[in-house]
Amino acid sequence: MIHSTAIIHPGAKIAEGVEIGPYAVIGENVSIGKGTKVGPHAVIDGWTEIGENNTIFHMASVGAIPQDLKYRGEKTWLKIGNGNTIREFASLHLGTVTGDGETTVGDNNLFMAYSHVAHDCHIGNNVIMANSATLAGHVVVEDYAILGGLCAVLQFMRIGAHVMVGGMTSVPLDVPPYTIITGDRSESRLRGLNLVGLKRRGFSDETISSLKKAYKLLSMSGLKLAEAVEKMKAEVPKCPEVDHFIEFIESAKRGVTR
Repeated sequence: MIHSTAIIHPGAKIAEGVEIGPYAVIGENVSIGKGTKVGPHAVIDGWTEIGENNTIFHMASVGAIPQDLKYRGEKTWLKIGNGNTIREFASLHLGTVTGDGETTVGDNNLFMAYSHVAHDCHIGNNVIMANSATLAGHVVVEDYAILGGLCAVLQFMRIGAHVMVGGMTSVPLDVPPYTIITGDRSESRLRGLNLVGLKRRGFSDETISSLKKAYKLLSMSGLKLAEAVEKMKAEVPKCPEVDHFIEFIESAKRGVTR
């Protein structure tokens, strides 16, 4: 299951049943869980933990040092869960000691060709990053978010759960969960709820109706942000999704897209 031309450091921990293709390079401090497949010429380095049943395509770069000039070779981590697909030329980097010390990826995510996850990012589960979608450092992406091709997310931003980021969109502020955002940096704004995504994932009509009310208060009421949040608490029917919507907005440190 391991090609004779693959270069694997003796210190690497490779579980039984792992497939490693021709000319792949595996570094000293890498661990790879069972059922994972590593394609030709892929490079996995750094203090990198990879779970089970992942597929890493040819030419992917996993666990390289951060593109951060402050990084001085400290022991930092990239931790990847189970069932992820990392396509060709995608890159995922280690964390930094000035950040969280680790970059983390959950389960069942798809990183399409040339997508990039920078240092200290935290990716949830069932996220899709389309071709050349790019995260700067310290970005959080919650579950089921979809990032369109060539989009760019600035450092320290958060993408909420079930968000749809349009192709070529710049994201300079946090994006509340369950919404759609499109536009370049000067015109990026919310375009409504991600209704198609919510219906496909089985959200009830009652939940969607409540989210619509919360969204209208956020983006269409003309209220200041704090006032809009207070009206949400007072007027919108309660459900876990509305609670998450409100909590996300209240916890924003660098502004919220409206």
